[in-house]
Amino acid sequence: MNNRDAVKPRLLLLVLMIAILACSRGDQPLEFLGLELSGSPGSSGIKSPADLEVEIEQVMPPVYTPTPDPLREPPSREDIPEWYTVQYGDSLNGIAGRMGVGANQILVENGLPNANYLGVGQVLHMPTPLPQAPSPSFKIIPNAELVNGESALGFSATELIRAWNGALNRYSEFVNGAELSGAQIVEEVASKYSVNPRLLLAILEYQGGWLTMPERAPDRLTYELGYEQFGFEGLYSQLSWVADQLNRGYYQWRAGWAGPYVLVDGSVAPPGPGINAGTAAVQWLFGQLYPPDSWRTVVGEDGFYKVYEILFGNPFAEPQRTVVSDTLEQPELQLPFEPGKVWSFTGGPHAGWGRWAAWSALDFAPPGNALGCVLSNEWVVAVADGLITRAGDGEVVQDLDGDGYEGTGWAIQYMHVESRDRVAAGTNLKQGDRIGHPSCEGGVSSGTHLHLSRKFNGEWIPADGPLPYDLDGWTSTGDGSQYNGALTRGDLRLEACSCRLPFNQIAR
Repeated sequence: MNNRDAVKPRLLLLVLMIAILACSRGDQPLEFLGLELSGSPGSSGIKSPADLEVEIEQVMPPVYTPTPDPLREPPSREDIPEWYTVQYGDSLNGIAGRMGVGANQILVENGLPNANYLGVGQVLHMPTPLPQAPSPSFKIIPNAELVNGESALGFSATELIRAWNGALNRYSEFVNGAELSGAQIVEEVASKYSVNPRLLLAILEYQGGWLTMPERAPDRLTYELGYEQFGFEGLYSQLSWVADQLNRGYYQWRAGWAGPYVLVDGSVAPPGPGINAGTAAVQWLFGQLYPPDSWRTVVGEDGFYKVYEILFGNPFAEPQRTVVSDTLEQPELQLPFEPGKVWSFTGGPHAGWGRWAAWSALDFAPPGNALGCVLSNEWVVAVADGLITRAGDGEVVQDLDGDGYEGTGWAIQYMHVESRDRVAAGTNLKQGDRIGHPSCEGGVSSGTHLHLSRKFNGEWIPADGPLPYDLDGWTSTGDGSQYNGALTRGDLRLEACSCRLPFNQIAR
């Protein structure tokens, strides 16, 4: 059921539960607000409503009104070419997204049975988009509530799930050979994709009543969050897809994208004026799940936002945090391998995690001529001082400010680190200390290498954006295509290549 009406009973239950909790506090005196009820000496001890209103305003926190973000003009039809030549690395969805049309529209327009019929050099005719009115301008969440950063500090998904005691509290699933509870799935996806667990929980509730309903929705037993695609069965895969789509909407907006959204029916809608990146992310996600009329309701003031507000309050009730400021500077970082070793620069800017996180990652392959997933005794080393907060499944994360929480300050991700000799979580490292050996462990990899990425306050920092990598003076750039790019230092320039040739060899 891809419409908002399916959610109404669950929303009513949630509202009722909140109302009951509120009514249960009805016998509480106003002292719980911090008010002094006794009057001044010689008075009756009873204050007027006007006096109480003034005192309440003094102790209750203000509610901040979201301010519009700068307006963006989506590309016009004149900006979209009539013909497009398929390039290496293209995908049907990627082409459709850039052209502002539906993927199925491209297939039908060109008489192709499926996406497997695309080939490099093939010339495609671009169909005319099916226009829709702009999305609502209502701002759903601030940027800080999208990323798994400072605003999530101290929040426990496990405690909230246990308190509601709904279907999610009794759910478990085998993921990579280990049985994970519902809470563990939420926490792992939030951590891996760096998406705020509160947002993931609100989406779980909106899409399936996972927090408040005692049983799972019977029409969502395979594709629990409504994304019906082979290979995405089970809650872990569904929630991972959700987090990836949120990252796609967020980081493409942060990179200057101005729309349009391509909805499930192939129609396109420009973003509403004045929205922010966090709102663009939520609108993008639900645009992949709901047809246009339902989608507008879901991303409007009376849709998903209501569930979020009931669960966690008004997300704009505090001054909006700036996740990444324009004045941010990268700390001193070195190349992630030992002196005197010649590695290969094999991957330019690409997604830090999943398919759609910011292009925050670079790839390096160790010395040697062997191809594929081979054993390497070379060492990956720390690019800076910092505390290891996570180490497992090929991934090592280092917290540079040492507070033990990777959502504040700078954090470095080292991916595809072999379990053999791998550093343990809780270890404090100095720059240049050994972390482990490069491998194919963790994620998807066709050859032994290291995947290196950066986050600040939970936000992935692009390698081809306004704050590129500086690794021993080597600065990263990209050319607009994932994995393509260069490292430059002075007059030297190295090109990323999945090869071992003189133009991509790098040493400390």
